[in-house]
Amino acid sequence: MKKIAVFASGSGSNFQAIIDAVKESKLHAEISLLVCDKREAFCIERAGQAGIPQFVFTAKNYADKADYERAILRELEGLGVDFIVLAGYMRLIGTTLLRSYEGRIVNIHPSLLPAFPGKDAIGQALAAKVKVSGVTVHFVDEGMDTGPIIAQKAIEIDASETKESLQAKIHAIEHELYPTVLQNLLNAGGLS
Repeated sequence: MKKIAVFASGSGSNFQAIIDAVKESKLHAEISLLVCDKREAFCIERAGQAGIPQFVFTAKNYADKADYERAILRELEGLGVDFIVLAGYMRLIGTTLLRSYEGRIVNIHPSLLPAFPGKDAIGQALAAKVKVSGVTVHFVDEGMDTGPIIAQKAIEIDASETKESLQAKIHAIEHELYPTVLQNLLNAGGLS
């Protein structure tokens, strides 16, 4: 069974969806580690409740990105982690992790990339008054939300949509799509 590490910075709703998919045997993987850069993030509590080990760090306590990524890499290698799954991790992955996990890091983003990369994609979509938005799962490269697209799912935006209502719709799609795409990648050998 493949071992995955989930990287998150916030509440961890996508992390929870992955935990649930593993428990329900919809995703055949072992979640070996949560990596989090925010000590107050709720995803840490989710990991604790699920019995998943955590590596929590504060970036400013390291000399630079390469330094904290080396610390993360030691944790990943020590656990034999095969694949990295970003789930609301609010830092760009640097060359240290990209080199070691090339082609084995995926991210989920709340827009139809390449539209609305970066932070607040939902707010960007509403501000642009687009009629359609959605979710993208993609491989991670050195850019911000620029890696090769694996899967997308679109939704229509109602004229009366609020940020909260659109966010709820996006989360519902993410929580179904991400575990399914991860399992498909495992089945296809794309996470090896």
